[in-house]
Amino acid sequence: MKTDIEIAQEAKMSPILEIAESIGLNEDDIEMYGKYKAKVSLEVWERLKEKPSGKVVLVTAINPTPAGEGKTTNTVGLGMALNRLGKKAIIALREPSLGPSFGIKGGAAGGGYSQLLPMEDINLHFTGDIHAVTTAHNLLAAMLDNHLHQGNDLNIDPRQIVFRRVMDLNERALRNIVLGLGGRINGVPRESGFDISVASEVMAALCLATDLMDLKARFKKMVVAYTYDGRPVTADDLKAAGSMALLMKDAIKPNLVQTLENTPAFVHGGPFANIAHGSNSIVATRMGMKLADYMITEAGFGADLGAEKFFDIVCRYGGFQPNAVVLVATVRALKNHGGVPKNLLGEKNMPALEQGIQNLEKQLENINKYGVPVVVALNEFPTDTAEEIAYITARCAHLGAEVALSQVWALGGAGGEELARKVINAAETPSEFKFLYQDEMSLLDKIATVCQEIYGAEGVEYSTEALRMLKQYQEQGFGKLPVCIAKTQYSLSDNPDLKGRPRGFTVYVKEARLSAGAGFIVALAGTVMTMPGLGKTPAAENIDILENGQIVGLF
Repeated sequence: MKTDIEIAQEAKMSPILEIAESIGLNEDDIEMYGKYKAKVSLEVWERLKEKPSGKVVLVTAINPTPAGEGKTTNTVGLGMALNRLGKKAIIALREPSLGPSFGIKGGAAGGGYSQLLPMEDINLHFTGDIHAVTTAHNLLAAMLDNHLHQGNDLNIDPRQIVFRRVMDLNERALRNIVLGLGGRINGVPRESGFDISVASEVMAALCLATDLMDLKARFKKMVVAYTYDGRPVTADDLKAAGSMALLMKDAIKPNLVQTLENTPAFVHGGPFANIAHGSNSIVATRMGMKLADYMITEAGFGADLGAEKFFDIVCRYGGFQPNAVVLVATVRALKNHGGVPKNLLGEKNMPALEQGIQNLEKQLENINKYGVPVVVALNEFPTDTAEEIAYITARCAHLGAEVALSQVWALGGAGGEELARKVINAAETPSEFKFLYQDEMSLLDKIATVCQEIYGAEGVEYSTEALRMLKQYQEQGFGKLPVCIAKTQYSLSDNPDLKGRPRGFTVYVKEARLSAGAGFIVALAGTVMTMPGLGKTPAAENIDILENGQIVGLF
């Protein structure tokens, strides 16, 4: 069996100019990054913004398991299948972080015969967007520490600096550090740390901005510290927003690539869904809506994280709404949620499936709360039985969702035609999209609504510090912002060990953070690492480049 990278390297790519022309763009609309990838000018939006919009389809999933669900693979496969059926479809995905690529998870360009190309470039540096995010973020951090060193005219309290540094690798040794050691010439000593670049507020702001000037305005609002008398200090106070925006002048432009079957795809932005809001940029999504009949986008991790944040944060700022949702699951993953270990998932086990399917049912119930039609994509494996598939189909039907069998990993677009037909029907179904909560609700009420309605919690408990910060944000005028809850992706609860559909639990919010530039309040629940670490055997050990330039080991 060929590996993902072998399949990708054998594929025949079309020149990116041909891909651009297939969606109505010309040579002046794109900036080439080699032969097979390009940036798209923001002037395209100005030309197209009055055109009717295509349908928006969101792809999400059950809570992830070690068995894998294939969310990105199905996103790619669905786009290719729609084009095979004569529909003009564009895919929009997040850009992979180097941290997971060299860590455990691997890349994020799909798999099998449903991949994005050039796969190696997308997973390794790509067009430099994440590097731009890293540099803009760390420029602000450097200007903050320089301000302290040069006399601290803003009266910043070094104990109340909330802005850390970032890098795009998993590096646990940098989670907590001390800066400024070595005497007066080296700055003011204080505690700090590093987060991974895709957890940066700069990344979140990039993906929620509508253009470069909007991004600069968001940068100005970013709160980096507090004064001794409790006043927030912003990037605008430090006069950093202009330089930060300059560093992002190319990163704000969507990246255009293609699939194995030459379907156009935007890959732009990459915020984590367990830490931030987990969706590609509004710029790319809105542009794709004007260029295609169907804009297929993806939200990170399970629907309790990615889909909720897409609905309640991205759609709020983007001014659009989804016409249909695809919820990806596998028989194997559902049995894992029912307590079966990974090495036994190929064996038939109806009691475990009956237990684990409750996770799928809860995610369907959650999507139904937003009033959007949903199709379940059941990613097929050879070990799946007719009895198991029939059981899942019947249970989903009770919640108003059709099930489509997907074979896009093995067959590419041809394996997704059943799914594509059902998505077309769903997208044509009248719907009444609505947010889960209203802007006027208090921050505490918004958090409680998400925890109880989406996660199924009985209630929410807060640390003294989290309550203090939420009260402070409310009093400072940030109460109308949406909330972004950071929690484990592996469970509906804040405990990664609670699989299936846990009940009777309480969500514990230990910390609250203000992301005024991005435009949301972060509530950290449970143990969430904003800087991941490498595993015992990181993927980096098996990644190499040969003498002939061939890359091996990337997946």
